[in-house]
Amino acid sequence: MNSGWIEVIAGCMFSGKSEELIRRVRRAQIARQEVVVFKPRIDNRYADDFVASHSAQRFECVGVDKAEEILSLLPPNVEVVAIDEAQFLGAGLVEVCQTLANRGVRVIVAALDQDYRGAPWHPVPELLASAEMVTKMLAICIVCGAPASRTQRTVADGERVLIGSGDAYEARCRACHTVDEGEQLQLLDPAP
Repeated sequence: MNSGWIEVIAGCMFSGKSEELIRRVRRAQIARQEVVVFKPRIDNRYADDFVASHSAQRFECVGVDKAEEILSLLPPNVEVVAIDEAQFLGAGLVEVCQTLANRGVRVIVAALDQDYRGAPWHPVPELLASAEMVTKMLAICIVCGAPASRTQRTVADGERVLIGSGDAYEARCRACHTVDEGEQLQLLDPAP
């Protein structure tokens, strides 16, 4: 049995995370590996049954509400499991990915590593710590053109989760990213 591992593709919105996940999955298919792709059902921006990038690349997937569902939905000979928008799948994500890797599966995960305030999006930091490979993707700051590592929310909504795309978010660099004063105070609380 081959050893499994975990690859994490992290970064802000519009950095190409889903596009990179799709690229890796397509290469695995070319290598004739058994692949299954998952995404959270809450992410219905483009389609319910496809992972889709902002550049309109698509790959068929299975929707789940929590990471724990993944283990019961796997085909018997799966070699590669890919998970897009993993930040929405809850605290069980790390254990599920560890279980799969320990079974000899290559696990590819794409996720936001920070929320719109710039706070770590748990459980992604924990997954980054346990992964064998980490790719940090950067976008282009919509304000100044510098490398962007932050997601700027452009609509008023205090909820952490607001499903959207260019209608509600922009990529920003550290200098151009802004957070309301009340929300900045929340960044000091390290609890997930």
